Amino acid sequence: MEQKIIELDVREDLKNKIEPFQKIMEAVSSLKENDVFVLHAPFKPTPLFTVLKAKGFDHEEEELEKKHWKIIFTKRGPKK
Repeated sequence: MEQKIIELDVREDLKNKIEPFQKIMEAVSSLKENDVFVLHAPFKPTPLFTVLKAKGFDHEEEELEKKHWKIIFTKRGPKK
């Protein structure tokens, strides 16, 4: 089965004072085991880590430059 990758950049939304939470939740809703969601944000979105962990995602984070974080969320498979 092919891995699905969804990439979303919310930096412009946040700059324009638009809350991206709903857009993020819609993006991850269709993801299955081992699919990937890549988020670009102007800060480390720590509260989102807890929300997506509860939905079965692991994450890796990287600060690419000042005001540009790249977070890679991977949907876990069922626990063995």
